[in-house]
Amino acid sequence: MRNIPVAEVDHLDRDVLAIATDYPSGYLLDWHDHRRVQLLYAATGTMRVETADGTWMVPGERAVMIPPRTRHRVLMLDVRTASLYVEPAAVPWWPGECAVVQVSGLLRELLLGAVEMEAEYAAAGRDAALVALVLHELSALSGLPLHVALPRHGVFAGLCRDYLADPALAVSNADWARAAAMSERAFTRAFRQETGTSPASWRTRARLLSAVPRLREESVTAVAASLGYASPAGFSYAFSRAFSVSPSSLRR
Repeated sequence: MRNIPVAEVDHLDRDVLAIATDYPSGYLLDWHDHRRVQLLYAATGTMRVETADGTWMVPGERAVMIPPRTRHRVLMLDVRTASLYVEPAAVPWWPGECAVVQVSGLLRELLLGAVEMEAEYAAAGRDAALVALVLHELSALSGLPLHVALPRHGVFAGLCRDYLADPALAVSNADWARAAAMSERAFTRAFRQETGTSPASWRTRARLLSAVPRLREESVTAVAASLGYASPAGFSYAFSRAFSVSPSSLRR
């Protein structure tokens, strides 16, 4: 199935529905949710997935696991997706919050094959066997911490969302405290209590996360300099430490 809303086929008696969708660059798929769990795979491009709890960056050839009834929106940057919509009962082990995952070569080919199937594929035979193998491969996915958590406090969440949209180096704790009508000390203490990290550390992680889509087009050296790192090695170390993957590995 290609370029159709899942709502048109959600009623079908199939555990797995596979849909491929092409998006124009910069397209924002606004807030929505699904009854089924979703594996949203970026065959090309980069996706930024947001929920009330955080933001996840999904580089090309990776995917994000989205729980059922989780409100989310997705910014598509030159993206062609292959999505699986799965009945929750078929994957009781599905995570309770979004997770970016590596996609093996086998699963990638299975996803590309699954989107070629009819909506009401045969309950036995090749297509059923492909679906069974897809479910088996899903259970072995490994995660990548390519996300940053968002605070629930309204003022804090607003400041963090604004920063994610424009992660400027010049923003300081004092700037955020003024915007929240709090003293810098009280703001920093309250922010840490809610998020478990300091505002400065949160901004550093958010700034590193913003590098993910840029690494497709720009060199590690250029991205490192724009984010204020004295050397590409320093940037690579910080990025790898934060996200358990090197920035150079996201350039393909």
